[in-house]
Amino acid sequence: MDAGTAVASSEKPESSAAVSVPVTPGAMAKGEKARVTSGDKVMMKHSESSFTKLPPQTHLDQKLTVCSKLCFAIGGAPNQVAGSATAFFLQIYLLDIAQINPFQASMVLFVGKAWGAVTDPIVGFFITKSKWTKIGRLMPWMVGCTPFVVVSYFYLWFVPPFTNGRFIWYLGFYCLYQTLITCFHVPYSALTMFLSTDQRERDSATAYRMTVEVLGTLVGAAIQGQIVASAHTLKHCPHRNLTTGHLANFSGTEIIRSRALSQDFLFHAKEVYMIAAGVIGGLFLVCTVVMFLGVKERDDPYATKTDKAIPFHKGFVLVMKHGSYLTLTAAFLFISVAIQLIQSNFVLFCTYAVELRDHFQNIVLTILMSAAVSIPFWQWFLEKFGKKTAAFCGITWIMPFTVMLVFIPNLIVAYVVAVSSGLSVAASLLLPWSMLPDVVDDFRLANRNSKGHEAIFYSLYAFFTKFAAGISLGVSTLCLQFAGYDTGACRQPPPVVYTLKLLIGAAPVACITTGLMILMVYPISEDVRLRNKLALEELRSQSITCKSLRVDLNSA
Repeated sequence: MDAGTAVASSEKPESSAAVSVPVTPGAMAKGEKARVTSGDKVMMKHSESSFTKLPPQTHLDQKLTVCSKLCFAIGGAPNQVAGSATAFFLQIYLLDIAQINPFQASMVLFVGKAWGAVTDPIVGFFITKSKWTKIGRLMPWMVGCTPFVVVSYFYLWFVPPFTNGRFIWYLGFYCLYQTLITCFHVPYSALTMFLSTDQRERDSATAYRMTVEVLGTLVGAAIQGQIVASAHTLKHCPHRNLTTGHLANFSGTEIIRSRALSQDFLFHAKEVYMIAAGVIGGLFLVCTVVMFLGVKERDDPYATKTDKAIPFHKGFVLVMKHGSYLTLTAAFLFISVAIQLIQSNFVLFCTYAVELRDHFQNIVLTILMSAAVSIPFWQWFLEKFGKKTAAFCGITWIMPFTVMLVFIPNLIVAYVVAVSSGLSVAASLLLPWSMLPDVVDDFRLANRNSKGHEAIFYSLYAFFTKFAAGISLGVSTLCLQFAGYDTGACRQPPPVVYTLKLLIGAAPVACITTGLMILMVYPISEDVRLRNKLALEELRSQSITCKSLRVDLNSA
């Protein structure tokens, strides 16, 4: 498949010569082992010797500078900053600050995530139809939607003065935010394929991206956690909850005084959440500007060209028939659901289940600091032992420790769990985005006349993971409703505590186990990945040779 020529729909079609590659496309798609004969080696050496005689501007290696990789990575940080804040705090914000009931909160979280999932393939469709501009095909999407993302994000954390329509307010702005962030994230994810044609350079850029994104997640949790921590203390609470069942224990004067204190505290809570939203919105603008100034979107000049691009719906069918893509997506769908369950319920768990409400922001920071520090380690590990092995070793690490926190709920154990969990969080963030380009390369060899489908791969992956996360978030919040969650209360009844322990312990372990079992049949091993790389280099080398021969014949 052509990595970038779909953007140049106005280019004149060129015929392509027949190409001999070390393995067949079918073998590549199925992950079968192929033998490289001595004749193939001679052919490859001959191609390389011809290739070195070409002008420097046609060299296959597109090396990326450290500055370019950093600017690309910084571009992904704001999405993670905002995503971290919403993942850890939106649920408790809707329940305790906006004070909508758990059923309404579950609908906001589920419908918003589901809507964001639906917009992913839609945005991917429009991106495939976009034309190449002076700044690229993907960059205009990211730059254009950023101001609107900031506005929608701010109003997501604003409590309107009316009460009856708050559910509609948050549902509308969460869906709007999900739509706009999709317009940013889908082209940003697909941009990986347009940085360089070299697999090693793309893997390196992905490692930079994941490191900065984990740091962005850390920054988001730090900003949000430290600013809004005062909104979730027990200082404003009387010794008992001011719920209907306990009002009889207070005199009329005490009730009025406590309610007044509660209203003052609620005003303070709303204020600190808006401050956090404003700070994160400003970071979004700054990081997008840095990416725009430091990243150059490149076409792939060496891929074969066809008369016209295959229509979107046919490309969609081809992508959905590609076995390695379906396996990878299904595996990380379950794994991402597990991570999402832990993230969204962790603050509630610390606040109401294990009496760590005064420490949750520091525990969250510890998790994310551990994840940020371990990204380079996992990058080294996957290069040394392979990506599939890294996925198994990294993601299984979280399971025993989350269960430990449920059964041994004390502060020291919480910090041990935080450090160990960060290792798995880093692996779950790095591995899917590092493995997706390998799937795209595998698809290219299996469908050589199909081009311009990078956005479909990335948008569909985001669609499935977001939709599954939306269902899990909606169901988990609905479980709190059935358990008797008391909105605005300082303490929760035992069924809610028990439910939170299940959502942090048993449910994520079951999801991760399922995901890893699916990943066992993922067909792209390191041997297959290397053969795909050699085959693609041979295709591009032959394409350059054909172009040079045509130029020589025309000039003769």
